[in-house]
Amino acid sequence: MKAVVTTGNGGYEKLVYCDVPTPVAGAGEVLLQVLAAGVNNTEINTRLGWYSSSVVTGTNNVSEDTQQSATQKPDGGWNIATPFPFIQGTDCCGRVVGVAPDVDSQLIGSRVIVRPCMRPDGFGSMRNIWMGSDFDGAFAQFVKVPASEIFAVKSDWSDTELGSLPCSYGSGENMLHRAKVGANEHVLVAGASGGVGSAVVQLAKLRGARVTAIVGEQKAKLVRAIGADAIIERGEDIIKFLGEESVDVVVDNVGGSSFGSMLKVLRRGGRYASSGAIGGPIVNLDLRDFYLKDLNLIGCTAWDEPVFSNLVSYVEQNRIKPLVAKTFALTEIALAQQEFLEKKHVGKFVLVPEQVLGLVDGLVN
Repeated sequence: MKAVVTTGNGGYEKLVYCDVPTPVAGAGEVLLQVLAAGVNNTEINTRLGWYSSSVVTGTNNVSEDTQQSATQKPDGGWNIATPFPFIQGTDCCGRVVGVAPDVDSQLIGSRVIVRPCMRPDGFGSMRNIWMGSDFDGAFAQFVKVPASEIFAVKSDWSDTELGSLPCSYGSGENMLHRAKVGANEHVLVAGASGGVGSAVVQLAKLRGARVTAIVGEQKAKLVRAIGADAIIERGEDIIKFLGEESVDVVVDNVGGSSFGSMLKVLRRGGRYASSGAIGGPIVNLDLRDFYLKDLNLIGCTAWDEPVFSNLVSYVEQNRIKPLVAKTFALTEIALAQQEFLEKKHVGKFVLVPEQVLGLVDGLVN
């Protein structure tokens, strides 16, 4: 099969489109033909080694530096070693084309999405592994995954629309679930035009919350269209706009210099949730804001059990809408990541592998 193999930490030259063996489903696994695979910050971060504790700047700065000098980072993947060379790709909409002998063969032919955050020790443990970060993912024509991690979706969403869903909407739903966002609460969303941010806007509105979104001026209209009640232009003084102690929940995947202001606008007992820090992982924390206001800081990487089934139900009930900004052929992955880092889009970019019907027929038979 064709796949994009990431060969190590570095620039776009580390993304190699080539022939690799088609995976074979092992015990408890299914083989999927990849129909669409979303593009996420996490794939870029992993390639760059951004998760290393040695990195102190945002994704874009690391990307620029990496084009000049690539340094292999032994702790560059979620602060552990990344299994280079391997196939990235955290989002997947696929069709089941093969199953292991111990898996129900009636699954063959089903169109599914994959829960990329997996809890191998069960939901009583916070240990988690991610498709496309810890093992081969969906930037390929085929991928094998545990049968327990596929979810059939009864929906008229297109393959690319479903392929835009898992990582961004799963991360967004997990943060809102952990923060226990309820009706009539005021939620501030940083980076509201990105994949996760635009998902959070929709998912918070679904819960009946009032949403203030931080977004660039040119994207404000689109973010309002998906539900934001108020817009703060990126770079504007958040405290001056909202006032101190005016927000119940902050959902922030940006980090960087705005972190202190986020805590100032939280009410006493408010909640701050994050699953990313694309603007910079090192922030200034005034512990007095934290403890004197009884704040809750909630880190969100491992997804809770209800999260993915919630998403499937939202899609099937047409309670959320996909935001596919642009599609690319899998061979165009470097271009897709370059445009992704320009941050001129709203929603998600999605890669589409070349289809190989003859090979699929052979696998099914």
